Amino acid sequence: MPEPMDGIIVVDKPAGWTSHDVVNRMRRLAGTRKVGHLGTLDPMATGVLPLVVGRATRLAQFFMRSDKVYDARVRFGYSTNTYDGEGTATSDAVEPVLTRERLEQALHAFRGEFLLRPPPVSAKKVQGVPAYRLARKHIEVELKPVPVTVYELKLVEWESPEARLLAHCSAGTYMRTIAHEWGEAMGCGAHLSALRRLRAGDFSIEQAHSLDELTTLASEGRLNEALIPASALLPEFPLVVVDDTTAGLVRQGRDFPVSPFRAGAGAQYVKAVSREGRLVAIGEAKLPHIYHPVVVL
Repeated sequence: MPEPMDGIIVVDKPAGWTSHDVVNRMRRLAGTRKVGHLGTLDPMATGVLPLVVGRATRLAQFFMRSDKVYDARVRFGYSTNTYDGEGTATSDAVEPVLTRERLEQALHAFRGEFLLRPPPVSAKKVQGVPAYRLARKHIEVELKPVPVTVYELKLVEWESPEARLLAHCSAGTYMRTIAHEWGEAMGCGAHLSALRRLRAGDFSIEQAHSLDELTTLASEGRLNEALIPASALLPEFPLVVVDDTTAGLVRQGRDFPVSPFRAGAGAQYVKAVSREGRLVAIGEAKLPHIYHPVVVL
């Protein structure tokens, strides 16, 4: 009997694919409908797209606010309606006359904590409807700025008319908006010309597999080799091994005791793992050293 596919597979998303396209491909490769992604990437973007597979889809709630690291390219000279290279120009093209010093100075506004408005063409929902769907119908919407944190923003290359940035930011940070507003600050317009996600939470580009690699593994019956098992996820949660009797009770929703030497003082969540090394549940502290299973696999 094959091992269950419960965990995360990190995909190096190719350009031109939507995140949902990648999910559909993985459903076919893994032979299950239980596949979801942890954070949308725009079709033009490439890089880290973690996919939760099997019963690990129940863990998605613990990953949705993860920090991201991006390698971005910004093209100065004109702006677009989508804030990226796939949109329609909204300003006349000009030859930017910019210095690295001016660009660096303007970047200060995009570091630290601030409010950032999502692009008008985005997955941000307006009364339950994604903004991009309203934009396709030429319905104008005013998206509210959201609080974001940019921990690090480096200008690593500048060769007119294109700049390259490395950014470490909180979830919900739109690099397209930063590119657009940077162009406004420079007075010549700009848009995002390329974007590659290097990290999403605990998952890095070094762990990512191309769709071709995954297709080959699946055809050889070795797709499990690309899987990060559920028990290895959420390393910040203390791991406690439970015996078969306790595992059975946990799966029934029963509280379970945890040694203070195992969980440490004040741990909000723990991972209950069977003796075989499979994740049984995520437990949340209910009383000192007593945990309640909030997610059962």
